[in-house]
Amino acid sequence: MRKLPVKILALILGGAVVIAGVAYAYWTVTGSGTGQAGTGTTSAITVNQTSTVSGLAPGTPAQALSGTFDNSNSGSVYVTSVSATVTGTDKAGCSASDYTVTGSPASVGAQIASGSGVGTWSGISIAFNNKPSTNQDACKGATVSISYTSN
Repeated sequence: MRKLPVKILALILGGAVVIAGVAYAYWTVTGSGTGQAGTGTTSAITVNQTSTVSGLAPGTPAQALSGTFDNSNSGSVYVTSVSATVTGTDKAGCSASDYTVTGSPASVGAQIASGSGVGTWSGISIAFNNKPSTNQDACKGATVSISYTSN
């Protein structure tokens, strides 16, 4: 076998080192960082009563409450249910205890689009409580205040 001259052997070894250096001529690193993303906010929606209730009196049947929503948000919102509570009346001597709300909360379970008078809710009713041992004349002609909430 023939021996290679020292110069050629040095050139071959030097070339191998250069090639090896080029093949690994970068550094690997790890890193970390932080960032931020903004989310929108929503405004409360308004629950509207669109049903007309009149003539509530002792012994008359309950009347249905129903309505729509005003959604001022730029997109739709999800409404699970609507609740109703009698908060009082405009007549002295006639109070919230003279009325009963049933079916509250009423299930809605829907996306409510942006806009006024959108979506619907129903399933709640209001009745006049007949109190046989009490004079309820104070409730004649009363306007009943009802508070609605949604979630």
